[in-house]
Amino acid sequence: MDVYLIDGTYELFRHYFAVPSAKDDSGREIGAVRGVLTSLLSMMKAGETYIGVATDHVIESFRNDLWPGYKTSAGIPADLHAQFPLLEDALAALGVVVWPMIEYEADDALASAAAIAAGDPRAERIVVCTPDKDLAQVVSGTRVVQMDRRARTIRDEAGVIAKFGVPPASIPDYLALVGDAADGYPGLPGWGANSRTWAVNAARPAVLSATLEAHRELVLLFRNLATLRTNLALFSNVDQLLWPGPTPAFAEVGARFDRAARAAKV
Repeated sequence: MDVYLIDGTYELFRHYFAVPSAKDDSGREIGAVRGVLTSLLSMMKAGETYIGVATDHVIESFRNDLWPGYKTSAGIPADLHAQFPLLEDALAALGVVVWPMIEYEADDALASAAAIAAGDPRAERIVVCTPDKDLAQVVSGTRVVQMDRRARTIRDEAGVIAKFGVPPASIPDYLALVGDAADGYPGLPGWGANSRTWAVNAARPAVLSATLEAHRELVLLFRNLATLRTNLALFSNVDQLLWPGPTPAFAEVGARFDRAARAAKV
Protein backbone atom coordinates (compact mmCIF):
# COMPACT_ATOMS: atom_id res chain seq x y z
CA MET A 1 0.00 0.00 0.00
CA ASP A 2 0.96 3.66 -0.40
CA VAL A 3 0.57 5.92 2.64
CA TYR A 4 -0.17 9.60 2.02
CA LEU A 5 0.79 12.15 4.68
CA ILE A 6 -0.63 15.56 3.84
CA ASP A 7 0.32 19.04 5.01
CA GLY A 8 -3.16 20.37 5.72
CA THR A 9 -1.96 23.90 6.48
CA TYR A 10 -0.16 24.17 3.15
CA GLU A 11 -3.21 22.78 1.35
CA LEU A 12 -5.43 25.34 3.07
CA PHE A 13 -3.17 28.22 1.99
CA ARG A 14 -2.87 26.81 -1.52
CA HIS A 15 -6.61 26.58 -2.02
CA TYR A 16 -7.30 29.93 -0.38
CA PHE A 17 -5.28 31.69 -3.09
CA ALA A 18 -6.41 29.38 -5.91
CA VAL A 19 -10.15 28.89 -5.62
CA PRO A 20 -13.05 31.38 -5.73
CA SER A 21 -14.53 32.72 -2.54
CA ALA A 22 -17.45 30.75 -1.10
CA LYS A 23 -19.44 31.69 1.98
CA ASP A 24 -21.77 29.60 4.10
CA ASP A 25 -25.26 30.52 5.28
CA SER A 26 -23.86 32.71 8.04
CA GLY A 27 -21.52 34.58 5.68
CA ARG A 28 -18.39 32.79 6.83
CA GLU A 29 -15.69 32.19 4.20
CA ILE A 30 -15.25 28.44 3.63
CA GLY A 31 -13.91 28.26 0.07
CA ALA A 32 -10.42 27.08 0.99
CA VAL A 33 -11.71 24.27 3.21
CA ARG A 34 -14.10 23.18 0.49
CA GLY A 35 -11.18 23.11 -1.94
CA VAL A 36 -9.08 20.92 0.36
CA LEU A 37 -11.95 18.47 0.91
CA THR A 38 -12.66 18.25 -2.81
CA SER A 39 -8.99 17.53 -3.45
CA LEU A 40 -8.84 14.79 -0.82
CA LEU A 41 -12.05 13.18 -2.05
CA SER A 42 -10.56 12.97 -5.52
CA MET A 43 -7.58 11.10 -4.05
CA MET A 44 -9.84 8.68 -2.26
CA LYS A 45 -11.92 8.04 -5.37
CA ALA A 46 -8.65 7.20 -7.13
CA GLY A 47 -8.01 4.52 -4.51
CA GLU A 48 -5.61 6.35 -2.18
CA THR A 49 -7.19 5.51 1.16
CA TYR A 50 -4.32 5.38 3.66
CA ILE A 51 -4.21 9.03 4.59
CA GLY A 52 -3.20 11.23 7.50
CA VAL A 53 -3.40 15.03 7.56
CA ALA A 54 -1.29 17.28 9.79
CA THR A 55 -2.45 20.81 10.56
CA ASP A 56 -1.14 23.80 12.47
CA HIS A 57 -3.94 24.38 14.94
CA VAL A 58 -1.94 27.48 15.79
CA ILE A 59 1.03 28.79 13.81
CA GLU A 60 3.22 29.49 16.82
CA SER A 61 5.19 26.56 18.30
CA PHE A 62 8.05 25.78 20.67
CA ARG A 63 10.42 27.20 18.03
CA ASN A 64 9.14 30.71 18.74
CA ASP A 65 10.68 30.39 22.21
CA LEU A 66 14.03 29.52 20.63
CA TRP A 67 14.15 32.28 18.02
CA PRO A 68 12.12 35.51 18.38
CA GLY A 69 11.92 36.01 14.62
CA TYR A 70 10.37 32.62 13.94
CA LYS A 71 7.17 32.65 11.89
CA THR A 72 3.90 33.67 13.55
CA SER A 73 0.29 34.08 12.49
CA ALA A 74 0.83 37.81 11.90
CA GLY A 75 -0.20 38.80 8.41
CA ILE A 76 -2.42 35.81 7.70
CA PRO A 77 -5.73 37.06 6.20
CA ALA A 78 -8.46 36.88 8.83
CA ASP A 79 -10.85 34.90 6.64
CA LEU A 80 -8.09 32.34 5.99
CA HIS A 81 -7.03 32.08 9.62
CA ALA A 82 -10.66 31.52 10.63
CA GLN A 83 -10.73 28.42 8.43
CA PHE A 84 -7.98 26.62 10.39
CA PRO A 85 -10.35 25.03 12.96
CA LEU A 86 -13.05 24.56 10.31
CA LEU A 87 -10.66 22.43 8.24
CA GLU A 88 -9.91 20.18 11.21
CA ASP A 89 -13.62 19.74 11.98
CA ALA A 90 -14.45 19.02 8.34
CA LEU A 91 -11.65 16.46 8.02
CA ALA A 92 -12.83 14.69 11.17
CA ALA A 93 -16.40 14.60 9.79
CA LEU A 94 -15.04 13.19 6.54
CA GLY A 95 -13.48 10.40 8.58
CA VAL A 96 -9.87 11.35 7.81
CA VAL A 97 -7.19 11.03 10.49
CA VAL A 98 -6.08 14.55 11.40
CA TRP A 99 -3.29 15.70 13.74
CA PRO A 100 -3.82 19.31 14.91
CA MET A 101 -0.53 20.66 16.23
CA ILE A 102 -0.20 23.20 19.03
CA GLU A 103 3.21 22.89 20.72
CA TYR A 104 4.77 21.36 17.61
CA GLU A 105 4.30 22.16 13.93
CA ALA A 106 2.48 20.25 11.23
CA ASP A 107 5.92 19.54 9.75
CA ASP A 108 6.91 17.71 12.95
CA ALA A 109 3.75 15.63 12.72
CA LEU A 110 4.51 14.73 9.11
CA ALA A 111 8.08 13.76 10.00
CA SER A 112 6.89 11.64 12.93
CA ALA A 113 4.16 10.02 10.85
CA ALA A 114 6.67 9.21 8.10
CA ALA A 115 8.97 7.56 10.64
CA ILE A 116 6.14 5.45 12.09
CA ALA A 117 4.85 4.43 8.67
CA ALA A 118 8.35 3.55 7.47
CA GLY A 119 8.59 1.11 10.37
CA ASP A 120 5.62 -0.84 9.02
CA PRO A 121 6.83 -3.21 6.27
CA ARG A 122 3.37 -3.23 4.67
CA ALA A 123 3.81 0.39 3.64
CA GLU A 124 5.42 0.06 0.23
CA ARG A 125 5.76 3.81 -0.22
CA ILE A 126 5.25 6.78 2.08
CA VAL A 127 4.34 9.95 0.22
CA VAL A 128 4.78 13.18 2.19
CA CYS A 129 2.59 15.73 0.42
CA THR A 130 4.16 19.16 0.78
CA PRO A 131 6.69 21.23 -1.19
CA ASP A 132 8.25 22.50 2.07
CA LYS A 133 12.02 22.04 1.87
CA ASP A 134 12.11 21.16 5.59
CA LEU A 135 10.41 17.86 4.79
CA ALA A 136 13.18 16.88 2.37
CA GLN A 137 15.02 15.62 5.45
CA VAL A 138 12.59 12.69 5.87
CA VAL A 139 13.03 11.40 2.31
CA SER A 140 14.65 7.96 2.12
CA GLY A 141 15.58 6.23 -1.12
CA THR A 142 12.51 5.75 -3.25
CA ARG A 143 10.31 4.52 -0.40
CA VAL A 144 9.79 7.76 1.54
CA VAL A 145 9.29 10.52 -1.01
CA GLN A 146 8.07 14.08 -1.11
CA MET A 147 5.22 15.16 -3.39
CA ASP A 148 4.25 18.63 -4.54
CA ARG A 149 0.56 18.08 -5.29
CA ARG A 150 0.19 21.44 -7.01
CA ALA A 151 3.09 20.84 -9.43
CA ARG A 152 2.38 17.09 -9.52
CA THR A 153 6.03 16.24 -8.96
CA ILE A 154 7.68 13.66 -6.72
CA ARG A 155 11.15 13.98 -5.21
CA ASP A 156 13.04 10.92 -3.98
CA GLU A 157 16.48 10.86 -2.34
CA ALA A 158 18.30 11.37 -5.64
CA GLY A 159 15.99 14.30 -6.31
CA VAL A 160 16.80 15.89 -2.95
CA ILE A 161 20.52 15.67 -3.69
CA ALA A 162 20.00 17.12 -7.16
CA LYS A 163 17.93 19.99 -5.76
CA PHE A 164 19.91 20.95 -2.67
CA GLY A 165 23.34 19.42 -3.19
CA VAL A 166 23.11 17.43 0.06
CA PRO A 167 21.43 14.16 1.10
CA PRO A 168 18.20 14.28 3.12
CA ALA A 169 19.92 13.78 6.48
CA SER A 170 21.96 16.96 5.86
CA ILE A 171 19.01 19.23 5.10
CA PRO A 172 19.04 20.68 8.67
CA ASP A 173 22.75 21.52 8.22
CA TYR A 174 22.01 23.09 4.84
CA LEU A 175 19.18 25.20 6.27
CA ALA A 176 21.31 26.22 9.26
CA LEU A 177 23.75 27.82 6.82
CA VAL A 178 21.45 29.26 4.16
CA GLY A 179 18.45 30.03 6.38
CA ASP A 180 14.75 29.66 5.69
CA ALA A 181 12.89 32.87 4.94
CA ALA A 182 9.51 31.12 5.12
CA ASP A 183 10.20 30.11 8.70
CA GLY A 184 11.76 33.42 9.69
CA TYR A 185 15.43 32.76 10.29
CA PRO A 186 18.26 34.11 8.13
CA GLY A 187 21.23 32.44 6.59
CA LEU A 188 24.78 33.12 7.63
CA PRO A 189 26.87 35.78 5.88
CA GLY A 190 28.15 34.56 2.52
CA TRP A 191 25.87 31.51 2.30
CA GLY A 192 23.11 32.03 -0.21
CA ALA A 193 20.41 29.43 -0.80
CA ASN A 194 19.87 28.15 -4.35
CA SER A 195 22.87 30.05 -5.66
CA ARG A 196 26.36 29.43 -6.92
CA THR A 197 27.62 30.81 -3.59
CA TRP A 198 26.24 27.82 -1.70
CA ALA A 199 27.74 25.30 -4.13
CA VAL A 200 31.17 26.96 -4.09
CA ASN A 201 31.34 27.41 -0.31
CA ALA A 202 30.07 23.91 0.44
CA ALA A 203 32.93 22.50 -1.60
CA ARG A 204 35.57 24.47 0.32
CA PRO A 205 36.27 22.87 3.74
CA ALA A 206 38.28 25.87 4.93
CA VAL A 207 35.37 28.25 4.30
CA LEU A 208 32.91 25.89 5.99
CA SER A 209 35.21 25.47 9.00
CA ALA A 210 35.67 29.24 9.35
CA THR A 211 31.90 29.77 9.20
CA LEU A 212 31.24 27.17 11.86
CA GLU A 213 33.94 28.63 14.09
CA ALA A 214 32.70 32.20 13.77
CA HIS A 215 28.98 31.46 14.12
CA ARG A 216 28.93 28.24 16.10
CA GLU A 217 26.08 29.09 18.49
CA LEU A 218 23.92 30.52 15.73
CA VAL A 219 24.53 27.51 13.48
CA LEU A 220 23.53 25.13 16.28
CA LEU A 221 20.41 27.17 17.00
CA PHE A 222 19.34 27.29 13.35
CA ARG A 223 20.04 23.58 12.97
CA ASN A 224 17.78 22.91 15.95
CA LEU A 225 15.05 25.03 14.36
CA ALA A 226 15.38 23.14 11.07
CA THR A 227 15.43 19.67 12.60
CA LEU A 228 11.96 18.13 12.53
CA ARG A 229 10.85 16.07 15.51
CA THR A 230 10.16 12.43 14.72
CA ASN A 231 9.11 11.15 18.15
CA LEU A 232 5.45 12.20 18.27
CA ALA A 233 3.21 9.21 19.07
CA LEU A 234 0.54 9.87 16.46
CA PHE A 235 -0.48 6.28 15.66
CA SER A 236 0.90 2.78 16.08
CA ASN A 237 0.43 1.18 12.65
CA VAL A 238 -0.77 2.11 9.19
CA ASP A 239 -4.09 0.31 9.67
CA GLN A 240 -5.17 3.32 11.71
CA LEU A 241 -4.78 5.55 8.62
CA LEU A 242 -7.18 3.57 6.46
CA TRP A 243 -10.10 5.83 5.54
CA PRO A 244 -13.33 4.17 6.73
CA GLY A 245 -15.58 6.53 4.83
CA PRO A 246 -17.44 9.66 5.95
CA THR A 247 -18.98 9.87 9.41
CA PRO A 248 -22.72 10.63 9.73
CA ALA A 249 -21.80 14.24 10.51
CA PHE A 250 -20.39 14.74 7.04
CA ALA A 251 -23.82 14.87 5.38
CA GLU A 252 -24.51 18.29 6.88
CA VAL A 253 -20.92 19.45 6.27
CA GLY A 254 -21.18 18.50 2.61
CA ALA A 255 -24.56 20.17 2.27
CA ARG A 256 -23.17 23.34 3.82
CA PHE A 257 -20.32 23.45 1.31
CA ASP A 258 -22.64 22.69 -1.60
CA ARG A 259 -24.94 25.56 -0.64
CA ALA A 260 -21.94 27.89 -0.43
CA ALA A 261 -20.75 26.78 -3.87
CA ARG A 262 -24.17 27.36 -5.42
CA ALA A 263 -24.46 30.79 -3.80
CA ALA A 264 -21.02 31.76 -5.13
CA LYS A 265 -22.20 31.09 -8.69
CA VAL A 266 -25.30 33.27 -8.38
